[in-house]
Amino acid sequence: MHIEEDVFRSQDDQNTPGWQFAVTSGILGWVLDAFDFFVIVFLFDALADHFHVQKKAIVWTISITLAMRPVGALIFGALADRFGRKKPLMLCVVYFSAVTIMSGFSPNYAFFVVMRVLYGIGMGGYWGIGASFAMENAPRNRRGMLSGMMQGGYPVGYLLAAVGMLTIVPHFGWRAMFLVGSFLAVAIVLMTAFSPESEAWKLHRMGSVATIFKTLFHNMRSFSYLLLVMVVMSCLSHGTQDLYPDFLKTLPSIGHSLVLGMKPLYGIPIIYNIGAITGAIFFGHISEKVGRRYAVMMALILSLASIPAWAFGGSILMLVVGSYLMQTGVQGAFGVIPAHLNELSPDSVRSLFPGFVYQLGVLIGSPAISIEFLLRDHLGYPTALTIFEVVVIVMLLFIFAFGPEQRGRSFRSKATGARLGIDDGMQLVDSVGDLVVRGVKVGGDTDSGAGTKVN
Repeated sequence: MHIEEDVFRSQDDQNTPGWQFAVTSGILGWVLDAFDFFVIVFLFDALADHFHVQKKAIVWTISITLAMRPVGALIFGALADRFGRKKPLMLCVVYFSAVTIMSGFSPNYAFFVVMRVLYGIGMGGYWGIGASFAMENAPRNRRGMLSGMMQGGYPVGYLLAAVGMLTIVPHFGWRAMFLVGSFLAVAIVLMTAFSPESEAWKLHRMGSVATIFKTLFHNMRSFSYLLLVMVVMSCLSHGTQDLYPDFLKTLPSIGHSLVLGMKPLYGIPIIYNIGAITGAIFFGHISEKVGRRYAVMMALILSLASIPAWAFGGSILMLVVGSYLMQTGVQGAFGVIPAHLNELSPDSVRSLFPGFVYQLGVLIGSPAISIEFLLRDHLGYPTALTIFEVVVIVMLLFIFAFGPEQRGRSFRSKATGARLGIDDGMQLVDSVGDLVVRGVKVGGDTDSGAGTKVN
């Protein structure tokens, strides 16, 4: 028995040749996904003028894009769990890149709306595939740092979109923003083609899409816990980002200042997005040493400590420092999420499960901004931002303090399952936050024995 375990451990500790291509393609795909999304945000006024509609009509398309993300997570996640990571990932990148190009050349507003609906499917489909492909191929001892790099791709996409608005649009026009990402799409497809297929998928793949969805429903208790995590995490992220530029507009004391040679409305977001990238990588990295939950909690405490300067800063310097530290903590917490969700997901649905949890959490948490805006009407911006984020951060501290963790869990070994007499580890969270595994016999009934806790 010990010889068998040593063989499993030896095989699992070996790095997959070419894993760098797989991880890089997974990260760059999320960068491109974010870039294509934020292009619309930067072009609200230009698109409204072009289609002869009100600005709110363009803003509304953001909502329908976000609403379609869970649909994409279901479709592409199921494809990736059934047919492997590589081909669905390449298909997803080509799909949302093509829809992005067609969005920029839409003949009318109705066609543009349809394209944004279709884009939401691609955007929602990518994260689950990209994260599972990257995490399954990443060396186990680097999973945390690469998780941070994966999630840090989102603010990188934002920064690239901002840079593109300053450098590409003045010379080539706004339509070029819908084309430029296609070059990166080609590079991602080529890297994915040269990447190894996930050994974890080969080991745990299922025979039909119906079985994949059955496994998802059999893990509803674990799904519910992780969905709670992502709903509140979404409130944290969007609650600190979406209204902050509008908050800056209400501060007359910074109106004549410059940040990085730009107006504060543009300069401050660039600085705090740099903090977001730094935080995602840093806290992702230290999660290998202190654990996923403690790394997230450390990042949350940093965000909590930054609130006075972030919301009540009386000078441009205080606002810059406060917003930088806030996003370092917020995205630092998010930087652990790709590894954490993949480690807590059932082996056979590791693309569908975390992807759907992630995107559905974002959708359910989307009203948070309306709540925050309502608080602003009654309490003013600084107090509203403070109350909302303090409540959210305290909730997250409790959720992670009593939640499960499987840092460094094997993705490419059935050794644990063999020892416990289980198949692919259907995972449940019990009342005290421990991870419970209930086995399913191949071709038989569910094991009636008590769940076995796995550290």
